[in-house]
Amino acid sequence: MATKNSEKTIHFEKAIEELENLVEQMEEGELSLEASLKTFEAGIKLTRECQSALHNAEQKVQILIQENGNDELAEFHEDEE
Repeated sequence: MATKNSEKTIHFEKAIEELENLVEQMEEGELSLEASLKTFEAGIKLTRECQSALHNAEQKVQILIQENGNDELAEFHEDEE
């Protein structure tokens, strides 16, 4: 049985994949105006779900850091190659 957190991760990953597919469909330019609007609407919904999942993950990280007695988050610098 999958845990609740792994189900959220799977849902997030699936939502990202679906969003990528929607973008590809729209970029092809072969959808009618009505289909484009429906696709765009579905994309907005998926984007909001992903943003919510990321926000929840950020809150959980902050809680875990505070529980360990380190209230300051370090600045993240992406490695430049």
